[in-house]
Amino acid sequence: MRTILVKKSALALLGVLALAACGGTSAPDEAGAGDATAADATQKAEPVEVGALTPRITLAHDGGITTIDSADGAVLGSAELEGYTRLGPAGDGRHVVTAGAGGFRIYDTGLYAQAHGDHSHYFTVDPALTGLQVEASEPGHIVPHGARTSLFADGTGEITTFDPAGLAEGTLGEVQTTASDAPHHGVAVPLEDGGMLRTEGTADSRTTVLVEDAEGNEIARTDDCPGVHGEAAAQPTESGDVVTLGCENGPVVYRDGAFHKVAVDGDYQRSGNQKGSEASPVVLADNKVEAEPAGGTEHPTSIALIDTRADTMRTVELGSTYWFRSLDRGPAGEALVLTADGELNIIDPDTGAIIHEVPVMGAWEEPEEWQTPGPMLAVADGTAFVVDPATKKLSMVDVASGEIYRELDLPVVPHEIQVTTGTASGEYDVAGEHAEGEGHDHEGHDHASDAGGAEEHDHEGHDHEGHDH
Repeated sequence: MRTILVKKSALALLGVLALAACGGTSAPDEAGAGDATAADATQKAEPVEVGALTPRITLAHDGGITTIDSADGAVLGSAELEGYTRLGPAGDGRHVVTAGAGGFRIYDTGLYAQAHGDHSHYFTVDPALTGLQVEASEPGHIVPHGARTSLFADGTGEITTFDPAGLAEGTLGEVQTTASDAPHHGVAVPLEDGGMLRTEGTADSRTTVLVEDAEGNEIARTDDCPGVHGEAAAQPTESGDVVTLGCENGPVVYRDGAFHKVAVDGDYQRSGNQKGSEASPVVLADNKVEAEPAGGTEHPTSIALIDTRADTMRTVELGSTYWFRSLDRGPAGEALVLTADGELNIIDPDTGAIIHEVPVMGAWEEPEEWQTPGPMLAVADGTAFVVDPATKKLSMVDVASGEIYRELDLPVVPHEIQVTTGTASGEYDVAGEHAEGEGHDHEGHDHASDAGGAEEHDHEGHDHEGHDH
């Protein structure tokens, strides 16, 4: 393992942007660290101050990405991108990271809040690609956590970590790169204390998860996580971060500086897709129990709730199947699952009780190819954004009440979604007065936030071996 710190000031990076805009190229440093380049001219439109922010929905689709207004579905901006593009939250509530041809690119959804004493000012700008790019072979997981965001390149095993606070100034700030022992489909989670949790393995096998401190010294390791895939951050303890990972013999929990195995029934249990919440010590995950499913893909009807305090797991039977785009969390840690019977299930994570069953679309089947557009879910500041690509409809559901309060027609057939509100916390701030559980005015559209959340961190799916895309 090697860790390289590459410090780039805003002025230096702007020089790189100017060079790229003039047609020059930027050679990687000796370690290949970060490979942050500018493939597009940075947007120079002047921001406009507004009285309040309307959350924005960014959709990935064939040919690129499009951003719409959540109030009326109006198209605000778009960008053309070649090939299949995935989306992840950058971590600042404003920008989105795309993963596709050439690596990772930073897209500005064009809204932000600036604190000013006891209130805030709000600004908008047209959405556009920023010009910031991290070159990567087979770009994979995008994980914002704490004050940093990590990007994992499956083709090399290299991890690029940056501070999203600098994106508004046109820079990735201080970029850290970490090299794995071998290329593999992996993931890295930046920790609050400056350390990092990351996977090790090869293209054929991966069983190891380790944690390193800020200086790169190993402080914890487990080799008992075959097929490691899927990660989520839960409510932290007094000692720091709590992270779960899916394995093929039951999940593993990192807590209080050590790894803890979760006991499961049977020899095989895989939770390759997970969603966490810092409001809850319980992690929502899929629950696959067939090592060799008929047809190659298991279609479970039960979900797993992993208790990170006791290292235990309960299952909840939903009576209908779901897939990897079906999972997310509510503002109070509610577990949300979109099932193939067309219902949005809102679940108490502590008891497993179903609080609401909301009919949001017709019955559907999981696509044979994971890249094919299918029903999807994103949650932001009390609102669940539920997409039905077959009808090009988006329904907005209040998580607390289970009420559908708005429906939008979509201009594209999307395969991924991200929602931004302009605040890094993910809370929609109105005149500096919005607090959790307050100010949810449906007509005034005081719902929504960054769909990334704690995982938001969680860039799930994308597992060619287990088809947990």
